[in-house]
Amino acid sequence: MQVLQAYKPFEIQELELEAWQQRPVKNNFFELVLIKEGRGTQCINYNFHDYRRGSLFLLPPLKCHSFQIEAPTKFVFLKFTSGFFNIGKRTDSNQSDWFNEAAYILSNYNQLPGDIIHNELDRQHIYALIDLILKENRNYQSSSLTLIKSFMTSILEILLRNSKNSLAYDIATNAEKDDRVTKLLAYINENINEPHLLKVEQLAKTFLISPTYLSEFFRKKVKMSLREYIIKTKLKLVEIRLLNSNYNLTEIAHELSFTDVSHLSKTFKKYTGMSIREFKKQGEYQLLKRGAC
Repeated sequence: MQVLQAYKPFEIQELELEAWQQRPVKNNFFELVLIKEGRGTQCINYNFHDYRRGSLFLLPPLKCHSFQIEAPTKFVFLKFTSGFFNIGKRTDSNQSDWFNEAAYILSNYNQLPGDIIHNELDRQHIYALIDLILKENRNYQSSSLTLIKSFMTSILEILLRNSKNSLAYDIATNAEKDDRVTKLLAYINENINEPHLLKVEQLAKTFLISPTYLSEFFRKKVKMSLREYIIKTKLKLVEIRLLNSNYNLTEIAHELSFTDVSHLSKTFKKYTGMSIREFKKQGEYQLLKRGAC
């Protein structure tokens, strides 16, 4: 096993394994995994997907994951830690944008196994960026931190593009297959900070469905009400901000269109079963948390 030095606000590892060795699964944001050589099977939450040279996987936080190795495998792990995105007041628009993009990927990723890149050009871009990151990390200099962060930001942009294009949403995987559902969920998630766009009348107009039928259609396909889905989507973003940013509760409530801090706190406790104080003390996601494999 070779573990490269870790330079916050990110961690970089290269591992060559003949048998899988359990790794810590608590990732503040997520890890990107590249299979440089080898073959086998990835397991996440009782779901299996074959891997081979060139496969790219996304490992979300607090998720049991493992790889069943059939041939000696070289892994590269790029961990996007909270330090990579940590922001206080929104004075740095670029930093805020990166944080929001990472939160979008994390909150919408369907957490099933499988290669996450579907565009061959994007795949080649990521291969090249990872190669540059590894070379720079091995020959670390005073300027390397800024350069590596730039490369990882470019990877983040590619992941975001693939996430939006794939329309792979956690709830959608449990819904009946319907292109209108995935497009509707994509629209909701992309406009979660714009409550006027999420009103039934506006959604009905956007998707050419009668307002009367929209709520019934949504509940039938997604197995929860539109209102509940929107609230849970917001609370996933609340969890991410509470654990990975310096936003205060007033800022979070304002950004995600809660009436005030009291409204945010009561809603959070109703859906997670704990207060915001208890949640921060425990330091683990609740709505983003999934079972073990």
